[in-house]
Amino acid sequence: MQEVFDKLRDLQGVLAKKFAVLEEIKEIPRTLETKEELLNRGKKTYIEKHERLEKTAEELKSLRFSLDEAEKARENSEKQMELISTQREFEALEKEIKDASIREQSLRKSLLAKEKYFSELQEQLEEHEQLMEIQEEEVKTETEKKDSLLSQKDQELNDLKKQEDSLTPGIDESILFKFERIIKNKAGVGIVPIHGMVCQGCHMTLPIQFVNEVRKGDDFRFCPYCSRVLYWEDTEVFDQNDQPLDDSEIEEAGLADFVDTDEFEDLL
Repeated sequence: MQEVFDKLRDLQGVLAKKFAVLEEIKEIPRTLETKEELLNRGKKTYIEKHERLEKTAEELKSLRFSLDEAEKARENSEKQMELISTQREFEALEKEIKDASIREQSLRKSLLAKEKYFSELQEQLEEHEQLMEIQEEEVKTETEKKDSLLSQKDQELNDLKKQEDSLTPGIDESILFKFERIIKNKAGVGIVPIHGMVCQGCHMTLPIQFVNEVRKGDDFRFCPYCSRVLYWEDTEVFDQNDQPLDDSEIEEAGLADFVDTDEFEDLL
């Protein structure tokens, strides 16, 4: 069993590194995904602005046509002033000229505002194009970086897998399965010693009967509090006055003090 415990201690470091690398592999694409999302949003915004620009161009065309028509109507009315012969005709024509002038001024004002808006949209689109070029370059660079990092991490995993395969022979598969789960759930620490009566993983005091079973080292024992694999490591045990005790002075206790956790039950 001591040989198996030694293997588990070595395997612990390998598995901890392997799970850390797997987490890194999960994180690597996220930066790229964020940049791709920004680029896609930018493209969508660009399309919307371009559609607004095209619509504004049509509105400008219509305004220019209407303004041209209003100018012609005013000019025609002004020419007719020379042909009128009565006061009534004069007043009616004067009103036509006035109305045409008002419409012409209104259309010209709308045209100027629309031309300004059109110009602003053009500038925004040019700036947006430049921004998208930068974002596309960032996505390209990040893609290359991602591929390089993933290739590097894959190599690290292959190396760790070889180390893992060299350590697992002779260890029961069910123990390996449990041990891997413990490593994942316990920050890379799956096997710890008992010092005196205390688990060095969770620092909880264990009943002496259970400690003695661990000390025999003839089977696997899991801490009932933190679920880690336990092994015995010789250290001095002290009483409340910090005086060393020998085994004969330690009273036996049962397992009734254990905390019955779902996690531990799952590992049994």
